[in-house]
Amino acid sequence: MALFKKRTAAKPGEWYYCLEHKKVEEGPECPAKDRFGPYATRGEAEQAMATARERNLEWETDPRWDDAPRGEGDEG
Repeated sequence: MALFKKRTAAKPGEWYYCLEHKKVEEGPECPAKDRFGPYATRGEAEQAMATARERNLEWETDPRWDDAPRGEGDEG
């Protein structure tokens, strides 16, 4: 008996954005490595790349994650 089953059937109501084909798909059509999701709605999946850009910008500008080397005289 296999520990993990590969899910082959699409699950209605789950939306994904395929990075390989640059399209929205209902249910997992492409491999997990090539998609964002699941999203609750088609509209959310359509905005996947914009959401990723926004989150990346927030992360890159978050002062808690500043990995820049400290200069001389900096305290910390």
